Amino acid sequence: MTTKTRAVTVKQFPGTSNAEQRRSFLRDIGRGLNVDRPCLVLDCSARIEMDRHDLFLLLCCLEEAMKRNGDVRLAGVTPEARAVLQSTGVDRLFKIFDSIAEGEGSFRRGPAVLASLEATHRESHRASENRTSDHGAPENAA
Repeated sequence: MTTKTRAVTVKQFPGTSNAEQRRSFLRDIGRGLNVDRPCLVLDCSARIEMDRHDLFLLLCCLEEAMKRNGDVRLAGVTPEARAVLQSTGVDRLFKIFDSIAEGEGSFRRGPAVLASLEATHRESHRASENRTSDHGAPENAA
């Protein structure tokens, strides 16, 4: 039995961009995804915050990958950018990892291992949010 390892492409998500830079980035992504079932990890560490243009660019990247039966993972997302992704619901469309290596490795693991890692990551993230959030008195408990 032969197992086939898919190549994982890692791209730096633009730190700052204007309309022309976003179009150029998307063209570059499209050229790089000309394979069946592309695996793309976007390194978002250079992007401190995300605006609506960045969200649209992320969604366009995901669309290009999905057209070819592939997927996009995000890595190195800052807390500020993660808050924007969560508030808009875009975080539910992507698997988000702390490092590029974790993002790349997620394509190489079986579904059961990946689900376990994601659950552990979510619990870890919730625990860190609970430690840093202000715990006031409970709201109307009646």
